[in-house]
Amino acid sequence: MASLKKRGKKFYAQYYVNGDQRRVNLNTTSLQIAKEKIRQIESAQFRQEDIPLPTKTPLPEILEKYIFNRRARSSERNVQKQITYLRGTFGPVCESLKIKNKKIAQKAVKRPAAKKYPLIEIAYLEQISAERVAQFLANTTQMKGVSPKTVNHYRQILVTMCNWAMNEGGVKFPGGKNPLANVTRYTEIERTISYLRRKDIENQLEKLEDDLLLQTMVAVYIFAGLRREEALWLMPTDFDFTAGNYGVIRIQNKVFEGVSWHPKTHKNRTVPISSELRRYLDKYLENVTPGTWFFSTPEGCRWDPDNFSALLRDANEKEELTWTCLDYRHTFGSHLASKGESLYKISAIMGNSPQICQKHYAHLFPESLYESVEFFSTPPQSAPPPPAPPQPSAAEEPPAEKRSWLRLVVNNR
Repeated sequence: MASLKKRGKKFYAQYYVNGDQRRVNLNTTSLQIAKEKIRQIESAQFRQEDIPLPTKTPLPEILEKYIFNRRARSSERNVQKQITYLRGTFGPVCESLKIKNKKIAQKAVKRPAAKKYPLIEIAYLEQISAERVAQFLANTTQMKGVSPKTVNHYRQILVTMCNWAMNEGGVKFPGGKNPLANVTRYTEIERTISYLRRKDIENQLEKLEDDLLLQTMVAVYIFAGLRREEALWLMPTDFDFTAGNYGVIRIQNKVFEGVSWHPKTHKNRTVPISSELRRYLDKYLENVTPGTWFFSTPEGCRWDPDNFSALLRDANEKEELTWTCLDYRHTFGSHLASKGESLYKISAIMGNSPQICQKHYAHLFPESLYESVEFFSTPPQSAPPPPAPPQPSAAEEPPAEKRSWLRLVVNNR
């Protein structure tokens, strides 16, 4: 049983759990609402269910638990991205959100604001609301000038965190629903991808002729469509030059010295090696003997993704080129789509979903499809005339003419 207590203008519910007395603020000054909440508490106790009252969870506490949970389920790189967004939403309110390295933290910020913009300042997670988040997203868009895609990242991370807090974090929001579920997404502007044409590919690889390592790595990105880290984690055992026409590259999970790595989609795949890529790989293997890593630093270590991007950027800037690893990957998918390969095949080779491939490459129709829409290009033909009756040959005699039947007429006169 639960009893109703009043202190000042607010009502409290008093009940017992395993013999221990509990007193909870009902957060209302209305007697009728307080009685309804008492009824819900008694009904839950009768059904032996949890008390259906909102909890009061300190924000720093739930953020620490959430980040600890994400580290157990996701890679550290993805966790750091989420920490950046959460810090940009609430500020460094807990130990995990505090800045460890200012230089790295500044690089991770999406379009730093010229002046301070208001964050979401709440003491308890249950205080978050759709109105607060919608206003925060609007301020982020107006004051920082971030794209709708980045704003949607902020929204999705907050929605995911609240879902986890409800299902696994022991948080109960007022009404029993995620308060951010009704925050609408921003309309994202579809951007045209950039990729290298045939002349651009030849020019890019020719400019890197003096750097064998960088030239071979760029060739792998262009002709195999690998992601940046996929190529940096390649080992000699990932290459099988006896399979297929010219060999294959196997993108698969790895554990090296206690550090685990997996593809972005957590699925292994096999990428065929083309004749053009095989030519660059053979040239590389004639001059370099790979160690632990197929592409290693001068010290024999695995390339850090940011350090490799800086190396590539510096080499391209010297030649007045602006291509990146993402452009090379889009080059691979774009040329396959222009060739007429199905989106299913492209997605299987590149490790994407068919929906993502359709979003990026569906507009690159091959020339063979241009005539498919010309259904009025040739005038419609009428039905062919019926076949003519067979004509008798000269050697054959014409058939005898048939006589009509005689009719019998009877006259009874």
